[in-house]
Amino acid sequence: MPKSSFYQLSPEVARALSRGAPVVALESTVISHGLPYPDNLQLAQKMESTVRGQGAVPATVAVMDGKIYIGLDTAQIERLARGTSVRKISVRDIAPAIAQKAVGGTTVAGTLAAARIAGLRVFATGGIGGVHRQTPKGDGYSYDVSADLTQLAHTPLVVVSAGAKAILDLPATLEMLETLGVPVLGFQTDEFPAFYSRHSGLQVSASVETPEEIAAIAQTHWQMGFESAILVANPPPEKDALPPEAVEGAIQQALDEAQEQGIHGQGVTPFLLRRVSEITGGDSLRANLALLLNNANLAAKIARVFAQPRQKSIKLT
Repeated sequence: MPKSSFYQLSPEVARALSRGAPVVALESTVISHGLPYPDNLQLAQKMESTVRGQGAVPATVAVMDGKIYIGLDTAQIERLARGTSVRKISVRDIAPAIAQKAVGGTTVAGTLAAARIAGLRVFATGGIGGVHRQTPKGDGYSYDVSADLTQLAHTPLVVVSAGAKAILDLPATLEMLETLGVPVLGFQTDEFPAFYSRHSGLQVSASVETPEEIAAIAQTHWQMGFESAILVANPPPEKDALPPEAVEGAIQQALDEAQEQGIHGQGVTPFLLRRVSEITGGDSLRANLALLLNNANLAAKIARVFAQPRQKSIKLT
């Protein structure tokens, strides 16, 4: 692994990788910026337990003590969950955080960057970042695009998510993914999920039925010389999903409040997710937790396929 002084694999992850066992990368901003303590700690434990329940090894990624840790122990997860000055770490933030020995939870983009260097193949998250909805700003409109999209364009991992976060401009996000050459596979659906909701009215680039089919498409994509991620759009469980119309009003109210309060940059997404949960009486939070575990479960199944002998010809660059 290059630049190994900046990266630290946990003993469990290192053993798994050396044996060719299945490993699933997990982001940590959902712990550091998604929920209050102890709910965030419980979620982290459930995510890892879900991955282990499918016979894979979880590799939660975070920045601590001048290193990127790939795989956290119990004390490190507790530290991240309890932290009061924990940074939100995207790709641009990694070097400053390491040099300054800060503690930080990695975003989708930050986790992808670390997972690639470690040689991981599968990553589970909740929803990716994307193109934010345009909001009035001065004489024009603000325009914000998440670093997740550009990182997906040149990181050869399978990324399992419930689409993009519903607070975003979903049509524009899908258009950007197409522009960047990122295949979007709908798992047992031909429709792009809207994070809390199973339906958005938007089409995926291909529909797949099994983890084996996902792995085969990824293998073909990378062996043909393409280097982008494969984004798997996994709808939230039907019993936990919310109707799109029930969410949209809450999102619009939260967006208006964010604008009124001058919230921008990396502070927007945590604010909107929190306010939408409050406005929906916690329904959106319950859907969020359910889809996270659902994605971890599918990601572990895909990782198991990659670990089978016939799949070991796949090489990530």
